[in-house]
Amino acid sequence: MPRFARKAARAPARGRMRGLARKYGLRWALGLALTLAALLYLMGVWSSHAIARQDTIVADLRMRLERPVPDPRIVIVDIDAKSLGEVGRFPWSRNTMARLVDQLVGHYGAATVGFDIAFPEPDTSSGYAVLERLAGAELRDVPGMRRRLDALRPALDYDGQFARALAGRPVVLGYNLSPGLTRGVLPPPPFTAASLGGRELLAYEADGYEANIAPLQQAARGAGSFTVVQDADGVVRSSSLLQRIGDGYYPSLALATAAVYLKATSIAPVFEDDAMMQSEAQLESGGAKAIRIAGPGVERSIPAGYGLLTVVQYHGSGGPQGGSFRYVSASDVLAGRVAPQVLRGAIVLVGTTAPGLVDLRATPVSSAYPGVEVHANVIKSILDGRFKTRSQYAFPIEVLQVLAVGTLLALLLPALSPLAAVLAAGAAFALVAGINMAMYFVEDTVLDMVICLLLVALLFVLNLGWGYFFEFRKGRALVSRFGEYVAPELVAQMAENPHAYDMEGESRDLSVMFVDVRGFTTISEGLPPKELREYINLYLTAMSEDIRSSHQGTLDKYIGDAVMAFWGAPVAFADHASRAVATALLMQASAARLDEAFRARGWPPLKIGIGVNSGLMHVGDMGSAIRRAYTVMGDAVNLGARLEGITKVYGVGIAVGEATRLAAPEFAYRELDRVRVKGKNEPVAIFEPLGRPAELDAGLLDELRTWDAALALVRARDWDGAQRRIAALHDALADDHPRRGLYALYLQRIARWRAEPPGVDWDGVTTFETK
Repeated sequence: MPRFARKAARAPARGRMRGLARKYGLRWALGLALTLAALLYLMGVWSSHAIARQDTIVADLRMRLERPVPDPRIVIVDIDAKSLGEVGRFPWSRNTMARLVDQLVGHYGAATVGFDIAFPEPDTSSGYAVLERLAGAELRDVPGMRRRLDALRPALDYDGQFARALAGRPVVLGYNLSPGLTRGVLPPPPFTAASLGGRELLAYEADGYEANIAPLQQAARGAGSFTVVQDADGVVRSSSLLQRIGDGYYPSLALATAAVYLKATSIAPVFEDDAMMQSEAQLESGGAKAIRIAGPGVERSIPAGYGLLTVVQYHGSGGPQGGSFRYVSASDVLAGRVAPQVLRGAIVLVGTTAPGLVDLRATPVSSAYPGVEVHANVIKSILDGRFKTRSQYAFPIEVLQVLAVGTLLALLLPALSPLAAVLAAGAAFALVAGINMAMYFVEDTVLDMVICLLLVALLFVLNLGWGYFFEFRKGRALVSRFGEYVAPELVAQMAENPHAYDMEGESRDLSVMFVDVRGFTTISEGLPPKELREYINLYLTAMSEDIRSSHQGTLDKYIGDAVMAFWGAPVAFADHASRAVATALLMQASAARLDEAFRARGWPPLKIGIGVNSGLMHVGDMGSAIRRAYTVMGDAVNLGARLEGITKVYGVGIAVGEATRLAAPEFAYRELDRVRVKGKNEPVAIFEPLGRPAELDAGLLDELRTWDAALALVRARDWDGAQRRIAALHDALADDHPRRGLYALYLQRIARWRAEPPGVDWDGVTTFETK
């Protein structure tokens, strides 16, 4: 292709791009700016506590979605209310704790026992110290006192009994980090700062502790801190794997218990030497990527987060009913009432859920979560080798999400329709959330997704707001253009969605209504002009509100005291007939209230007649070059107008055509007649709607059944039977009752038919020669 031909072919494409840039350029720029702001947030250039807080809330929600899976490897021996009732108040004497250890390890064969309890003071509850003091003072002259006291020492030395129960057994004691306080002794640390070869390992440091007395700690296999780490909102979401005390690094209770269970001989950090591969948490922890526990034939690597923390992966809502771990009462263990298979070979954590012992924690899954179960969850993660972490791939994934979603929506949303924009934003929202959940539940990777979701929301709101402002201006132009000759209610609907509106004529199935005031000429003659204006304004306002506000009808026009309205256009309603009938009933109720108020002011009474018909009509913008209106035309419209006039003949407030009755079957109707109106050859049945059957009393329903039977007798020319039934209906009602007029009309007709029987070709149809 010649060069000039290629340039000519590219010209339309460049023109289209320039046109798109002029149309959407500013919105593209704003969308890309929001995307850049989100990227800068991820890179730490700016921060937001509110966004970070929302990420925390999302993380909590994800955790609550985890289903509890019972883990028989870990059992919690609970010092619960039942135990306190049977054994006594807590803390228990050390000889009782010795019996508990003997039962757990010696009798039941537990693999490892971890105490979520510290023993920082000697146990003097046996009274031996008091006896020893007496033996050296008041009772020193008692023969054999010292010898007998020495013989009793083993039985009354509860700490010694507990230490002997611990000796040689896989038991880990707990201790508490306590700033400014140093009590008890600690076991040797797994490693020290000096052993790291000059590396700096950042961990939470404590300048004090409340540990166990020396005889117990020396007898136990190890010890671990049970101090929990609370976030700023008081919720426990993380657990410290190691804490630094002085020069040593000491394990948590969960880590120490798991190490004993796995028969590990070492606990040491694992460093990532490649700085490019280090995660943010590793950089902040001195490059440590994991804590490794190892021994003969066993090795576990625990991902280390900031400050050597690990995210606690909660399972279930906690406690005996939580479903994740088996709880047994400590009193049942002491009494030997626990099934042996429950504890054999298991890791047993001894803790308490008894009220008043203050070991309930706020967690993402429960506001009162047993502290001992926090350690159980960490141990479970260590045994399974599964941890929820921010891996080295978390940050690149987050950046890629923001970059891809932000750029795509920033460029795409301005060109989409409102519905398509909602769908696109919803799809992006679902995609980001889906990727986040998949990474969490399948890959155990924690991603921060709120900034990306917020970006999607802001891009959507930006384009929605821009589009609304633009459409508002177009709507204002539409009002200016059509306001002089289009009904205001139609203009309001057109302004809401000008693109979708088409004033071209079309044929559509609709329902039309005509309303007229009875005796308006007499009313107008009896009222001064000012009061007449107020009278008609109050009436038209009430009728218009019932039509437009209550059932969303289109108010067509006022013709003096008459009102015309229709349903199903410009907004299509499948139930347009039901709306029209419901509106007619509502308007009669409103007219009754107005009538009462008018009479109180000395004005003439207000009575209205309403005709409703449904069918195929022509709807659209019609009129002359001077004035046009959005209205309806057709035979169905003409019949609706005739029905309004017919209401006067039958003494009813509302008359509807057969098509309306069939399209709105949820109402109860009284058939009035079959009529042939002027201008139509085919007869139609006409009806008076009375309300929904459930709203009508039993007497009225019986009246309707009697009337239907009487009307059938009329059409069968059984004048005697029809008269008896109709006369009974007529006489049962008060003189001024609105339903009485129809019965009086038919009694008159029966009298005429008796005098002048209709011909043999009579079809029971009443023909009207006037409009």
